[in-house]
Amino acid sequence: MELRKLQKVVVEALEDIKGKDIEVINTTKLTSLFDRIVIACGDSNRQVKALARNVQDKVREAGGEVISVEGEEAGEWVLVDLGDIVVHVMQPAVRSYYNLEELWQTTPTRRQKALEGEQNAA
Repeated sequence: MELRKLQKVVVEALEDIKGKDIEVINTTKLTSLFDRIVIACGDSNRQVKALARNVQDKVREAGGEVISVEGEEAGEWVLVDLGDIVVHVMQPAVRSYYNLEELWQTTPTRRQKALEGEQNAA
């Protein structure tokens, strides 16, 4: 499945079940393993599981392939591997703790803020 179509299916599947704080990170310049990371939050174990399940169902309905799923038992953090896209559905506390957005940024936040401070001082 074409990347943009797959990304659209994933985001819409998360929005269908009221996923919160959905973020798509382009990782093409950071790794050759996958092209996008999609991160979303669910308020409970049940919602996290439902979000991950809906992503899987919608991707399969659209003709895509689900390579693997991890974490469905606990429901605090479910990872859905779609090949070109890796979807992380987490509870807010888990998302805040692991802070994947900062890990996958091309320029780390702390370094970016320090660089901006240096430029403003000059």
